Parts: sequence; C-alpha cells; structure tokens
Amino acid sequence: MTASEQSSARTLAELRASGWKSRSVKRELSDNFLKALAEGEDLFPGIIGYDSTVIPEISLALLAGHDMLFLGEKGQGKSRLMRLMVRFLDEAIPYLDIPGCPVHEDPYHPITRSGRELLAGTPDDEIPIRWWSRQDRYAERLAPGTKFADIIGEIDPAKLAAGTSLSHEDALHFGLIPRMHRGLFAMNELPELDELVQVGLFNILEERDVQIRGYPVSFDLDVMILFSANPATYNRSGRVIPQLKDRVGSLIRTHYPADRDLGIQIMEQECSVSPDGPYPVRVPFFMKQIVEEISRAARRSRYIDQQSGVSARFSIANYETMIASARRRAAVLQECPAVPRISDLGHLASSSLGKLEVDLMSSHQMSEQQVLDAVVSEAIRKVFEEYVEEHGLEEISRIFSRGVRIEVGDMLPSSHYEQLLRRVPPVWETAFQVNAAADPAVRASCVEFVLAGLHATDRISRSERHGVISYEVD
Repeated sequence: MTASEQSSARTLAELRASGWKSRSVKRELSDNFLKALAEGEDLFPGIIGYDSTVIPEISLALLAGHDMLFLGEKGQGKSRLMRLMVRFLDEAIPYLDIPGCPVHEDPYHPITRSGRELLAGTPDDEIPIRWWSRQDRYAERLAPGTKFADIIGEIDPAKLAAGTSLSHEDALHFGLIPRMHRGLFAMNELPELDELVQVGLFNILEERDVQIRGYPVSFDLDVMILFSANPATYNRSGRVIPQLKDRVGSLIRTHYPADRDLGIQIMEQECSVSPDGPYPVRVPFFMKQIVEEISRAARRSRYIDQQSGVSARFSIANYETMIASARRRAAVLQECPAVPRISDLGHLASSSLGKLEVDLMSSHQMSEQQVLDAVVSEAIRKVFEEYVEEHGLEEISRIFSRGVRIEVGDMLPSSHYEQLLRRVPPVWETAFQVNAAADPAVRASCVEFVLAGLHATDRISRSERHGVISYEVD
C-alpha cells in the first residue's frame, strides 16, 4: 500500500490494515537519508561549500543514529543545517487522537497513561487516528533565558487545584522535548543553557526519561536532539557539563567558505534584494569580490575579536546595502542601469558595525569606524593587486600625472566621470569583464575601483569632504 493510501487511515483498525509500521525517529531519518543518498538527491539544498567537509560528517551521524552538536562560529549555517534534517522525516506519521494529550503518541506503542488506557479499553475501529506532518515535527529553542519548565516540564498548579495527585503524570505540564516525542528538537547556543537544564538534557540523552521537581517521569521518549555552539564558549571549562558533552553522539565542525568564490555564491544566493525591477542593478564582478573580501579581511584582522567570528550575514548585509545605495543613486539621477561603485561602500557602517566585535586590546584608540575603514581598504588592496598582477598597472598609471585631482562620490552622475577620464585602458576592459567604454555607469564604477586601488596601494592620496572623495597624485 502506498504512503498516500496509508495516510488516509482514520482509525487504528484502518491503520493496521494499511500495513503501516512503526519506526523510531532515528531509524526513520536513517532509512530516508540512505534512500536519498542512493538516489543521488541534493541532500542539503542551499548549503554551499560543505560538500567534502561538513556534509559527509552529518551523513555518518544520521546513519549511525547519533544526536549531533554543530560546533562553529556565527553565520556558518548551523541552524539551517539543523532545520534541513526535517526533509529526511516521513511526509506524515499517524498518532492517537487523544483529547488533551500533549504527546503525539505512537498508535502501537503509547508512552502516556492516557494512551495506554485508550489502547487497552477501546476497540481498534473506535480509536481515532490523526496525522502529524514533517514540518511540525521540528522545534527549536535559543538557550539564553530558557528554563527547565520550557523544555522539560513543570507541575501544573491548576491541575493540582483540581485534585490531581502530585505524583500523577496528569499533574504535569510538558515542555518542548516531551511534546516533540517522535520528532526533532534543536537547542541553539548550548553553552548559554542553565546547568540545571543541562542536567535534564543529560537525563534525556542517557535514559530517555525526565524528572520534574524530583518526581521521576519514566517516558520512553523517542526524539533526536540537535545542538549548536560556538567553539569559544563550548570549549571553555564549566560552560557545558562533561556528562552532557559525553552523551552527544557526533560533533560536526562547521567553517566559513574556503575561498572567495564560494563566499560570493552564498552572498548572491542569500541576498534578499532583487537586482531586477525598477532601476535594475548590474554588479561588476570586482565589486562582488570586494564585498566578500571585506569579510575575509575582517576574519584576518587583529583588530577584530576572532573568537566571536565574522558571520556570512556580514557579507550578505553589506552586499544588500551596496545594491541599495546604487539603486538610490539611479532613482535620483535617473540613470539606468544602477551600477555599484566603491563610494557606495561608504554606507557599510550601518550594515557592518553591529556584526563586528572589535578587539579592545588590539585596536587601542581606534574607533569601530576606523577599524571598518581599515578592513575595507585592505579588501580593496587585495582585490586590486590581483587585477594588477594579471593585467598590469603601467597603462593605469599613465592616466595620472603630477597634480591631477579627481573627485568621486556616491551621488555624482556617471557623466561626471566621463568628463574626468575619457577612457579606461583597453587591457582593463577585459579585467572588469565588461565593456567599460560602452556603459558610462559601469565605466564610473571601474574608474572608482582603479582610484581606490591606487590609494590602497599607497600610490595616490585620498581625502573626503561632505561626502565627496578626492584623489590626487602627491
């Protein structure tokens, strides 16, 4: 019988007749993952750069039936990976329809008193069945502020007042983990979790039961538990109790993109601002390289706290800001297409400073803005030198003579650049992967890149006043 035919069962008798078989959630995940693996499916859609590192480790953990801890700095896709586990669950599973029962009971193996009593005292054709979709079988919690009652449970005063015995399971209010029986539960930032709650999780991982206010509740919980943590806090003594660490089956280490091109792919994929629509935006490849290189430079900078990390969201937010700045200019000046320039990066403070943790010991008297400016300059220098190495600097240098002064800015029209520089050297048209001579807006972007690169490599000087940047040969 097909899965769709099985899912039409509305009573326990119909379910038994359909041939549906009960499986633990880890067995279900393992079986479905193995099938997807054998059929060559894209196992983790949207995940870039982990094909030979992280994904093989997750694969082994799923096949081994392990609870997992994803260890990595912020913005490395830990939460997304945990949420993607849901796709390896069955489309829907049946459960006993018991009024007031907080647990989605396995129709063949109930764990609550009410479930066992229903099965023992009611004919199969009178026991109602409902279906639980895969999307609803995942719950996630952020550790800071999480209490024992939130994820394990608590005594319900209202039920005690109604006469329910304190030692009876009906007196309990169940937290997220018991409610996710036969599902997945994820805890983000594990080291920030209160020690008492960690002890409760240890009991669940070890014995698959819970204790609430000293009363043992021996439920045979069937749940896969996933954790995420930052290495800086996870490895710090005392932040995670050793017993809990020991019970996590697999530790999966995540990382930032191994090279710039992978970072650009992630940045473009996750960007929420469409380049299409009114005043479409055309982004030269060197501008994409610079935005991603800013993140890479920040991860190398001694002025930034590397234990905190520099999230992929840093690149994404900066990319969106750059596009927005170009689109604003296009709307005001009625230019089409909108083409980002180096001067647009002057607005990155709004999307950057909240995502960087400045190392106060190394930065000394530097402000956050000065640290960001240094990182942006380093990124421009890095990308510019790669272009210079491949395409040469001689023709670019000839453009400038002593005493030349050039003004640029994010709100200056492209025609302004046309009047300043009649042409970009032909060799650089190839470098920019565009026909710079044919498009004034792209040409303006190319010119600003050259000027900023020459400044970043200490060949010309730069000053700024009222939003207008001036470059000149000393």
